[in-house]
Amino acid sequence: MIRSQVKTLVDQCFQQGVDQGLWSQAAANLYNVEVPRHGGQGDFSTNFAMVLAGKEKRNPRELAGQLVDLLNQDETLLDKVEIAGPGFVNLFLKPSVWSTVLAPISEQGRAFGLSDVGKGKKVMVEFVSANPTGPLSVGHGRNAILGDTIARLLKATGHDVTREYYFNDAGRQMRVLADSLKARYLEKLDLENAFPEDGYQGDYIYEIAQGMIDEAGDSFKDVEDQTLFRKRAQEAIFADIDTTLKRIGIAFDSYYNEHTLYEEGMIEDVVDQLRAKGLVYEQDEATWFKTSEFGMEQDRVIIKNTGEPTYRLPDIAYHREKFRRGFDWMINVFGADHIATVPDVLAGIEALGLDKSKIQVVLHQFVTLLRDGKQVKMSTRKATFVTVDELVDEVGVDALRFFFLMRKPDSQLEFDLELATAQSQENPVYYVQYAHARLCSIERMATEKGVALPVLAETDLSPLQEEEEYQLLKTLASYPALVADAATDLAPHRIIFFLMELAGNFHSFYNKHKVVTEDQQLTAARLCLCQGIKAVLANGLDLVGLVAPEKM
Repeated sequence: MIRSQVKTLVDQCFQQGVDQGLWSQAAANLYNVEVPRHGGQGDFSTNFAMVLAGKEKRNPRELAGQLVDLLNQDETLLDKVEIAGPGFVNLFLKPSVWSTVLAPISEQGRAFGLSDVGKGKKVMVEFVSANPTGPLSVGHGRNAILGDTIARLLKATGHDVTREYYFNDAGRQMRVLADSLKARYLEKLDLENAFPEDGYQGDYIYEIAQGMIDEAGDSFKDVEDQTLFRKRAQEAIFADIDTTLKRIGIAFDSYYNEHTLYEEGMIEDVVDQLRAKGLVYEQDEATWFKTSEFGMEQDRVIIKNTGEPTYRLPDIAYHREKFRRGFDWMINVFGADHIATVPDVLAGIEALGLDKSKIQVVLHQFVTLLRDGKQVKMSTRKATFVTVDELVDEVGVDALRFFFLMRKPDSQLEFDLELATAQSQENPVYYVQYAHARLCSIERMATEKGVALPVLAETDLSPLQEEEEYQLLKTLASYPALVADAATDLAPHRIIFFLMELAGNFHSFYNKHKVVTEDQQLTAARLCLCQGIKAVLANGLDLVGLVAPEKM
């Protein structure tokens, strides 16, 4: 796009300088061409002179002046070039350059913004991975939307993406779940029962128990083995989780069951490998992993004195299997409550001789749900939580996805229910979607007035000279690089920010200027601009899993 054209021009001038003996190759591929953060500093700026000055021990402004002389020979892109501060070179483009962005938007359509920067890199995105002990809560919802959108971004940029759900179907929480269901089953039969002190208290446990009674009456009342109750609870709850995920547009390519690690001896094998390396020892009847040798303050227990592994051990074994499956990049989307786990697992991976840099963890902060300005308390076991389904019922899928992506993952998220349901421009998702609907309305209005929608290749775009029009064109031109950077940095919130910026720029333009006017050339040019805005808004909304409505 335009940014790449400017970078190519700067590179050509750099090479000219090398050929003319003005400077050496020392700064090759080290300088940047970026959009300045503040207005008045040009359309693009390069730090070339300062990078080269550091390499050659020369005055950066002198080098900047030499670069400016070379750049000024260009007659196609640049309107003017200025030196700023310690040696930045600010480049101002000819206004007509910006309208060239509309051609690739028109030609590429739904593909505009897609790229192959991932070059087929094999990536796993593991997300949700909620224990099958209850419905998906609001916190799980943020994890789900974040992981799904990261996967969408990576796929859009040419990565080979696998979405995986790690199914925690082993361990203490499953025993507690089984005991909770058996107690509710007996309770519904008016039989003596002992509900576990830390059992799961939600209505969903009663519903599963009632289903068992409807199916087989009291025939399970004397079953001592936990397996039956654990299996029934697990199957029912996961079916509910799966239905919820599909409802919000999320599907997985694969599921990995924790019990597989035990059944296939992977847990014991990891311990044996660590022991062979002298990194495991016994103390207080427990088995310890020498994490202190990998920068931790103290060693960690990996097998309790009861003989049961701690969560660290199966997590290490699971991640080793990811390596064995050939993934180049393993992304884990976790809640902030996993922050203490991550270093231990990475230490285990390093201890096994694997490249821990291939694992990247995205930790997201918790969600605070506000209703009437008051925080809604949530607890899975006490069953006072709000489920994702309840939230979708109230605000809809689009608002759910948009609001969960509005903040950086490491930022606390306050989900304001009143704002999310407001049919006004104060509601950011409404504001963005309304921009797309308004653009569709402009086209309908033009057609009703007998104005034919223009063909871009046959349209003179020179009438686009208003500042608001330039700003819209510049914003459109930034989209492909933005998508690539958001994917590389695992930062889906940037797409939301872009959509809000583009929608805001369009609404500002619309409030100041008519699209369909008496001037046929101006009308045609503005309709082409609107077509480009509509296409990019639709692409951006689709990228984050939202609908681009034609009417609102």
